[in-house]
Amino acid sequence: MERLSALYGRMLAGLALAGCAVLFGMMLVICADVLLRNVRIVPGMHGVSWANEVTEYALYFITLLTAPWLLRQGLHIRVDVLLRVIPARLAWVCEWAVDVIALVCCCVIAWYGVKAVLSSHAISGMVVKVLSIPEWWLLAPLPATFALLAIEVLFRMQRLFAAERGPRTDAISAA
Repeated sequence: MERLSALYGRMLAGLALAGCAVLFGMMLVICADVLLRNVRIVPGMHGVSWANEVTEYALYFITLLTAPWLLRQGLHIRVDVLLRVIPARLAWVCEWAVDVIALVCCCVIAWYGVKAVLSSHAISGMVVKVLSIPEWWLLAPLPATFALLAIEVLFRMQRLFAAERGPRTDAISAA
């Protein structure tokens, strides 16, 4: 199980790196747009017409690419003041309850995400702004990400089971 978890962690790190690449590309598009709006390098070109739209999509993809890695690293903020003052065993049970709820939510969102992707594909839905793209292209990463989040929650549950009975110590605390 440890080996599988390590391999999965490396895959999530690769996705986070891809998220960084998307962020870098987004920065380049924004810089090019600002430069072309203010400096007339190319005659008749006043910025990059699709820059805002691509930036919107990039923010979405960055979030989806990095969310499973952030969960694995415990880099999400959690308010655990209550977990620190209740008995350790009860805090451990609360951690389990939250993990079960998270697992159910991730699975439900992934399921309905797949249904939305298939529905959009079936009706040939399009997003028409400056760019025209099939809607399912934008929807497809959502169920994939929530499936990855569900898998990570399972690994978290395994780590919680193997850990000392008490609240997690592998996450950033707001306490």
